[in-house]
Amino acid sequence: MPTTLPAAELSAAPTATLAVDLAKATETQAALSTQLSKAACLDEDGQIHIHQVDSSYLDYGLEFRVYTPPCYTQSAQAYPVLYLVHGQTYNDDQWDRLGADEAASSLIAAGEVAPFIIVMPYDRSSNQPSQDKFGEAVIEELLPWVDAHYRTLAERHYRAVGGLSRGASWAIHFGLTQPQLFSAVGGHSPPVFQEDAPQVRGWLDEIPANQLPRFWLDIGERDQRAILNSAIWFEDILTQRSIPHEWYLFAGDHSEAYWSSHVELYLRWYAKDW
Repeated sequence: MPTTLPAAELSAAPTATLAVDLAKATETQAALSTQLSKAACLDEDGQIHIHQVDSSYLDYGLEFRVYTPPCYTQSAQAYPVLYLVHGQTYNDDQWDRLGADEAASSLIAAGEVAPFIIVMPYDRSSNQPSQDKFGEAVIEELLPWVDAHYRTLAERHYRAVGGLSRGASWAIHFGLTQPQLFSAVGGHSPPVFQEDAPQVRGWLDEIPANQLPRFWLDIGERDQRAILNSAIWFEDILTQRSIPHEWYLFAGDHSEAYWSSHVELYLRWYAKDW
């Protein structure tokens, strides 16, 4: 005998189906709108934000720039962070002038790297680490501030540090003394700090194998002899210990023309595991 649904169920079924269809249509439309919004904002450049905050270590305070990638304001996601330190006699605008922000935005928009934040701090000193509290300010104040005020992935895997010239000295210093904080260390035309040199081997030996950062070192073949020798010396130590690293001796000298010509290459390397 045919089964007949009660009138209540007959009247409810179309309504329930319509509600489901409307919900699916709404979800589809929302997803489409999100995709269109993301596509539109990817055509926009990232943004540079300039900050100055009080510091317990630096009389002049912490001064730094933060690059946020395209679509940062339109999204709710968290991002990896790359810390880039400038060279001696320059300031926190150097990496900005070299085109780090434009290169990052272009790579991100093309889908060639995951979006990430860049932090560019200002070190006014030219002293060794023991006479320059910039190091303490970065580790104890800047990193926590950035993680508290920007949507970051506050984990070692998603944090890298690099620098050029004196900034490369800092990057190596941070990577060897704070390996629990940085998963990648980039030294571009890198002289090792003079007072760090006697400790480099010991620092490397103390880092567990699974906590060693990725290392990148590059320098121009016509760089200053003392800086070139320091970079070669550090690379040789990494080689002697069979520590994986990338080493490049490019054409060029110790100049902004050299660094700007390799910015995109640097950023691809920093972001490759993100």
